Amino acid sequence: MAKKKSAKENTVEEKLRALYRLQLIDAAIDKIRTVRGELPLEVEDLQDEIEGLQTRSNNLQTELEDLEHKVSDRKNAIIESSDMIKKYEEQQKNVRNNREFDSISKEIEYQTLEIQLSEKRMKEFEALIVQKKEVMTTAEEGLNERKKDLDHKKKELDSIVKETEKEEKALVKASEEAADSIEERLLSAYKRIRGSVKNGLAVVPVERGSSGGSFIKIPPQRQLDIAARKKIITDEHSGRILVDAELAAEEGDKIKELTNKAVVA
Repeated sequence: MAKKKSAKENTVEEKLRALYRLQLIDAAIDKIRTVRGELPLEVEDLQDEIEGLQTRSNNLQTELEDLEHKVSDRKNAIIESSDMIKKYEEQQKNVRNNREFDSISKEIEYQTLEIQLSEKRMKEFEALIVQKKEVMTTAEEGLNERKKDLDHKKKELDSIVKETEKEEKALVKASEEAADSIEERLLSAYKRIRGSVKNGLAVVPVERGSSGGSFIKIPPQRQLDIAARKKIITDEHSGRILVDAELAAEEGDKIKELTNKAVVA
């Protein structure tokens, strides 16, 4: 049984094919994830916003309960002061001198002022309660709207994920397998180039005499060298690894077959 060649033993053409195959697979994965667009971030932002709105709603509820307690406390204070006034009025009927009468009168006056103050505070608290309830209603409406938005976005995201899940899993597995067949030095260069360009294309074909990355004309002799597949050549303008159009087409057909199987499976 023939021994399997290591990545280092592969010919230059095999290395180029492996690199371009990996590029096509990763580009397909990128496309799937691009279809999802900003939905995952939108879902996350909505979840954060809902959490903030829920906290605000809880705080408003706590403030409302606090105000209601204050109203209750003032009502109790009025009852206590009223009871005290009745008590003092009974005592006034049995005073022995003007001094005692005046002293009790001052207590009655004080308790009357306390009642007036409590009534004033009650009105203020009740007005605040009305305001808080209005704010709470608005906050609850906003919270419910955001929850509906989140539910809609989640369903939209789940639908897209479900549609592409099989294909993405197959491609991710294929990407890992393709990466394993490439020597570390080339794989590191591929990842570095891919991470430095906006469209993630580290390996591109020569199309109509130009680099697929920069679209700048490539000299005829250099095109022949690329087509010969005897050495790895990079675009001097973009730094991308170049492959010839025929190799690109052959590998492209293989990836199409892979994705079609994943969709049907």
